[in-house]
Parts: sequence; C-alpha cells; structure tokens
Amino acid sequence: MMNYKKYIVAVTIISTVIACKNNSVVSTTNNILTTKDSLAIPSETKLEKPKFSRKLSLNNISFEINLTGKQLTIQPSGLSVDNTKVIKQIEGTITNAEIGDLNGDGFPEVLVYITSDGSGSYGTVIGYSVNNGKSMSEIFMPNIADNPKANKGYMGHDEFAIVESTLCQRFKTYNPEDTNSNPTGKIRQIQYKLKDGENSRVFVVDKIIEF
Repeated sequence: MMNYKKYIVAVTIISTVIACKNNSVVSTTNNILTTKDSLAIPSETKLEKPKFSRKLSLNNISFEINLTGKQLTIQPSGLSVDNTKVIKQIEGTITNAEIGDLNGDGFPEVLVYITSDGSGSYGTVIGYSVNNGKSMSEIFMPNIADNPKANKGYMGHDEFAIVESTLCQRFKTYNPEDTNSNPTGKIRQIQYKLKDGENSRVFVVDKIIEF
C-alpha cells in the first residue's frame, strides 16, 4: 500500500514539472513572436510629388524641369559636353516655363518664371543659355529695383512671356494712393533682349511701353 502511495506522489510531481516546463516554452515562444512583431519593417515612405513638372525641347536639346518642395531641378539632355543637372533652392511657386532661341544662334534658352509668396507676388526669372550646343550657363536677369524708369509704380503681380525673340515682363502700375489689391495705373511692358556680357549672357532692357 505504501509503495502504491509513493507511486501516485511520484507521478503527480513529474506531471507538475512537465506542465511547468510546457508553460515556460509557451511563454518564451510568445515573447519571441512579440519581439518579431515589434521589429516589423515599416512600409516605404511615399516620395513627394513635384509641384511643377515639364519637359521642353528645341533643336534636339531638351530640359526636364521639376519643383519638389523648394528644390528646383533643371536636367538638360542633348548637349555634347556637359549635361549636369542644375539644382537650386527657391522661394515661391513656378508659374510657367518656356524655351526659345532668344539670340538667334540656333541653340535654345530655357526660362523658368517664379512668383514669390505673399501679397506682393513679385516675379523673377531663372534662365539658362546653351553655349554652341556643348553646355549651358545661367543668364543674368537685372533687378527691376535698379531701374528707376522701369520700377516707378511697380508693386509686383507681374507676368513673363517670350514673344518672338524677346522676353516680355508686364504688370499694372500703382499710383501713390492705391492699395495693394487695387492698382489704378497704366500697364507697363518691359522688353528684354539677350546679349553677351563679360562673364555670361544677360538680359538687357530694350523697350519700356505703357498703355
């Protein structure tokens, strides 16, 4: 009888030990699963879409223009020597981009028109001129603030466009009593010609017209 009781006790102890071991294994396994879940690789961050994107071509030379965030990129192709991408940080938005042969040398110029943020909406031009089909260099654009005849009554809200081989800047002028939202002056158009400067090509004022 005593041997039978000892046998029952021994079986009970062994069963308890086995159960504890099984619980330990399950707990460890669950911990491993939890760790793996916490190390799950996040999905790829979506790339920011360009605010402006355009491809312009003339005479087998092309330019891909993109604005992402505040970064403007101009990627030329078809140049025989240097097709390096241009990268610039800008403030404002791109309103348009155009291509044309502004100096009649058979090679294109590419122009990007930018309007500043805020109520003034001042316009600027970033331009590049192709050098004999080999490379391109930036065009110098004069600041309208440096030309007293051109900037009289100027408060932004200007537009740019290539008309034949001329760059035209047009805006409505302000009289002294005008508010920013209500100009009452004449429309002024400034016409620029592309010329060779000492270090680069430059836009030079050719005519100022009011109507």
